[in-house]
Amino acid sequence: MTEKKTQTMKPATAAQKLGILLEAAPEEFQSSPMSRTDLAALDAKPPEWLLELRANGPHPKQVVAAKLGVSISGLVRGKVTEPLTTAEILALLQQPPAWLVTERATQYEVREEQIRVKDRDAERARKTAHIARQAAQNEKAGRGR
Repeated sequence: MTEKKTQTMKPATAAQKLGILLEAAPEEFQSSPMSRTDLAALDAKPPEWLLELRANGPHPKQVVAAKLGVSISGLVRGKVTEPLTTAEILALLQQPPAWLVTERATQYEVREEQIRVKDRDAERARKTAHIARQAAQNEKAGRGR
């Protein structure tokens, strides 16, 4: 029987899964492929450097966007193209520039629309299921005569 080969991921993928900026990670992390087992171990018992990066940054764009409550596209429209530290993010949240206020409002509207569509689709599915149950009952009742 052959041994199962361990699947590895590139450092960039591992960094993304950990929510950290690859360039801010130690050289050893940046230059070594990582197995899923190693990634799970890092996530379960993070070393000091990982705790520090997660707490203070610099953060990748997806983390910055989430912390600011905007989309990645919103960051681009706001001309935020570089990674930000936690302190920089907090400063933006404490005194939000006009672009951030606009993008947060846009993000809120998008989320509200997603909820509305999800609710509408759930209601349609409920009605369709109800109609199907009624049709099945009517068919069953019609055969019993």
